[in-house]
Amino acid sequence: MLIPRTKFAVKYAETDQMGIVHHSNYPVWFEAARTDFFKKLGFPYSKIESEGILLPLTDLKCCFKSPARYEDEVEIRVQAIKLTCVRIIFAYKVNNCIDNILIATGETSHAWTDKNLDPVNLQKRLPELYKELKRAVF
Repeated sequence: MLIPRTKFAVKYAETDQMGIVHHSNYPVWFEAARTDFFKKLGFPYSKIESEGILLPLTDLKCCFKSPARYEDEVEIRVQAIKLTCVRIIFAYKVNNCIDNILIATGETSHAWTDKNLDPVNLQKRLPELYKELKRAVF
């Protein structure tokens, strides 16, 4: 089971007037974690896209538990929780690295498509990626 950890410090530009991370940053953080997931799996996005396969977002959920603030060290854990030939779902946990407080949880759903956004059967189009993802799904 592959659960990469992506760590970084909260940037000032990511905070709002209240001094906490603005909610619009979490999808960007989830994308960074997903990018690391695929890279650690041995299939960076660039390789997948070079095969004519895209992974557009179809659904996004985020539940905020505790605020993150400027200069906090945060860690995002991502795991693939469901895989079919045409879809994949990821779950995320965002924690403060210092005290391990849960900041947020999330989930994103994606479809495998071609450049015209028509569905693609990943098992047929890129079987080696499908095989590695099957091993990584929790």
